[in-house]
Amino acid sequence: MEMTLRWYGSKHDSVTLEQIRQIPGVTGVITTLYDSVPGEAWSVQDIQAMKDEVEAAGLHVSGIESVNIHDAIKIGTPDRDQYIDHYITTLERLGQADIHLVCYNFMPVFDWTRTELARKRPDGSTVLAYNQETVDKLNPEDMFASIDSDSNGFVLPGWEPERMSKIKDLFDLYKEVDAEKLFENLKYFLERIMPVCDKYDINMAIHPDDPAWSVFGLPRIIINKENILRMMKMVDNSHNGVTFCSGSYGTNLENDLPDMIRSLKGRIHFAHVRNLKFNSPTDFEEAAHLSSDGTFDMYEIMKALYEIGFEGPVRPDHGRMIWGEVAMPGYGLYDRSLGAAYLNGLWEAIVKSQK
Repeated sequence: MEMTLRWYGSKHDSVTLEQIRQIPGVTGVITTLYDSVPGEAWSVQDIQAMKDEVEAAGLHVSGIESVNIHDAIKIGTPDRDQYIDHYITTLERLGQADIHLVCYNFMPVFDWTRTELARKRPDGSTVLAYNQETVDKLNPEDMFASIDSDSNGFVLPGWEPERMSKIKDLFDLYKEVDAEKLFENLKYFLERIMPVCDKYDINMAIHPDDPAWSVFGLPRIIINKENILRMMKMVDNSHNGVTFCSGSYGTNLENDLPDMIRSLKGRIHFAHVRNLKFNSPTDFEEAAHLSSDGTFDMYEIMKALYEIGFEGPVRPDHGRMIWGEVAMPGYGLYDRSLGAAYLNGLWEAIVKSQK
């Protein structure tokens, strides 16, 4: 297991590589070319510059999150092949740069969805939160306006203003796409890219939908063990794997997280390990990584990863805003550093207890 931190690049992230380098046990970053346009191929020069900057700080690029997928691929429009070709070119260039992990998602229109970016907790920290009753009272434009106003001036992944300005058009484009069609389009995409993944040993790690149910009537398919097993079976290749995000799968309390991990042995290429606290089955907030602060047993999650022989990158996720820090909501330095230390401590204890 390798402990990492997500980093959005020096232009967009308040956290510096020098700070990340000082977190005990963190050796790599999960990053991306944040200004890249979905559907366009990444340049060799930009990939190398990103890698050089990270390595100059004494870290390495453990993986990419994300190479975003053009809507034409998800919708299945006649021009999707040109965008898949560009995606394949990007994968080739990443492989040639010795980068072998790509986390991506197949969510229509929105990335992860929250109704609050700064819900205050009893300890004074602020956290991301979701309330279905709030969603039911909003339209998508209102949702974006709320998120944009609470983002501390940062551009949140999946909620870029230039994309959200076209939100009505996007909903129209997706109106004929149900869950079965989305599965069909995902299969087509995976079948096209697996040859280049095999050639360069690139692990594709699909991120679960968050929350794990339909939002504004849009289909969500990467939501539970049954659907993940279906996804892996329909393109049965070891490079077709998953990002196991405990917080995303855990939005559905029926998902048994340790059991899911054990069922996905050999196909979990990346893990986001975080905790949630539920006020009702559809009202939850991000918690500190400590088990007792939320709903999940973090020890059992880490233990299950150990038992399946997981050796890939792990990162803490969606930290609280604490100690007066102003940062991209969920992605500050302090609480994610605490989370990394806690997860590393759990891992060390588990490893030593098995000897």
